[in-house]
Amino acid sequence: MQDDEPRKFQFEDAGFLTLVVLVTLAFAWLIAPYFGAILWAVVAAILFDPVNRRLAVVLGGRKNLSTTLTLLLIVALVIIPALLLGFALVQEAVSVYNQIQSGQVDFPGMIQRFVASLPDWANRIARSASMNDLNELKDLFGGGVASGLQAIASRALNLGQGALKFLASLGVMLYLTYFLLRDGESLGRRILPAIPLRSAERDALLRHFVVVVRATMKGTVVVAVVQGCLGGLVFWILGIEGALLWGLMMGFFSLVPAVGTGAVWVPVAIYLLVTGSVSEGLILIGFGLLVIGMVDNLLRPILVGKETRMPDFVVLIATLSGLGIFGLNGFIVGPMIAALFMAVWSMVADQRRQKAV
Repeated sequence: MQDDEPRKFQFEDAGFLTLVVLVTLAFAWLIAPYFGAILWAVVAAILFDPVNRRLAVVLGGRKNLSTTLTLLLIVALVIIPALLLGFALVQEAVSVYNQIQSGQVDFPGMIQRFVASLPDWANRIARSASMNDLNELKDLFGGGVASGLQAIASRALNLGQGALKFLASLGVMLYLTYFLLRDGESLGRRILPAIPLRSAERDALLRHFVVVVRATMKGTVVVAVVQGCLGGLVFWILGIEGALLWGLMMGFFSLVPAVGTGAVWVPVAIYLLVTGSVSEGLILIGFGLLVIGMVDNLLRPILVGKETRMPDFVVLIATLSGLGIFGLNGFIVGPMIAALFMAVWSMVADQRRQKAV
């Protein structure tokens, strides 16, 4: 019987491991509908944990009170402004879409006036191109803008119809954030020992995960919000239609490395220059270069420093792929996966070097 014991143990161990994997996959499938809420709860807890700790010290260690105040701070600084911005964006998108449908905003006509205002050498090149191609370009651009605005309006309608699901997700996010802020440390002490990694590797990956989340949010989202607000402000001052939409687009493009806000304001500035609005075009160019562009150069090093050392092309591919796979959540998930990938392989390289020595 003693000879059979090792074989019996191996079989039972494999069976238990299979059970663990199946139950874990089932649980992941169960909570998948609230993936976004859980992700943002974890991100909020990581970002506001230092604030919660300071409040707990000031309040004499009363965790419940400090966590409640931190949660109210999250609602005031993040949730309410995001909801107000979303409502305003939907209203503006619907307004611009209605203007396009009624003919008040004529994108094909704007392109035609733009081509007509080009210098002689550029006009000759445009005239040498096939008119069918030009008409296709006008239809494509105008139709693309209209379909994009229609998509925003339809999403708003779907959100209104699914208000209960949205409120449920928001409630899950805030509820989970509260417990992660209050009990995160004790939960970590219970969960971390179960992770099948050496303690040094496990702690290194956890530290890297926290650093990546904080760096991504501070160095990406804050810069995107500031650049989007500045861009929308200058568009509003110059009297350009849909300033909020333009600002949102600049904030979005600032999330994409090697592209930036110039993808929005540069074409608009060129259009203003060639259509006769020279002063507005020059103001937009100056503001874009000296103010909007400098925000990234000044704020990002201050907010991030050298916390994440990923090449720009890795960040670009990870961000675009993350947005394509996970939607809005992808601009966090993509760089986070890329950073953990590089961290893991860096640890593998270090181990191989140590064994070689």
